[in-house]
Amino acid sequence: MEKIIIFGTGDIAQIAHYYFNIDSNYKVVAFTVNKDFITNTTFCDKPVVAWEGIEKQYPVNEYKIFIALSYAKLNKVREGKYNEAKSKGYGFVSYISSKCTYLAQDKPGDNCFIFEDNTIQPFVKIGNNVTFWSGNHIGHHSVICDHNFISSHVVVSGHCVINSNSFIGVNSTIGHNVEIGKENIIGAGSIITKNTGSGEVYVPARSVKLDKSSSEINL
Repeated sequence: MEKIIIFGTGDIAQIAHYYFNIDSNYKVVAFTVNKDFITNTTFCDKPVVAWEGIEKQYPVNEYKIFIALSYAKLNKVREGKYNEAKSKGYGFVSYISSKCTYLAQDKPGDNCFIFEDNTIQPFVKIGNNVTFWSGNHIGHHSVICDHNFISSHVVVSGHCVINSNSFIGVNSTIGHNVEIGKENIIGAGSIITKNTGSGEVYVPARSVKLDKSSSEINL
């Protein structure tokens, strides 16, 4: 089994450790964060080591790395650590759940995290450092560029492009042949049927609270 180090000690790092442990050929040997953020010497019963100088303890020719961070600052925190790890000379691993339907001819890029129940259709291309939470549909011939976060139950139709550093919220729908600009926030439940520009934010209409109690409604 290839030995890997996980960057992070938060929820996503814990989840990544769980998935690698039960559903991969990788063995997590340690966690790492910047020294100023170390609060415990162990995490998930593995050592926590300082990011600064980690390559001396875990040489780049013997270990690979996985950056397990969230979509903070439009994925730029995760992107920054990804680039730091690359500059240190580390290779990356990606995780694809065995319960994902992956039909694309090309493998995803580096440091991708693809959870269960995703459907990746033929001719899809996935860049580096992309997270797909559970239950998404990525339509044929679509391109998911680097440093994106696709949450859960998102539908990306065929021939779409999701440009870099965007966040696509739960239950969003991207229509056929639509391009999402860089650094977009697509809020939960949004329906996007036209191309978007860079740095745009979309949210759907909010649900309305009725002036009735539930006991007054006949279901």
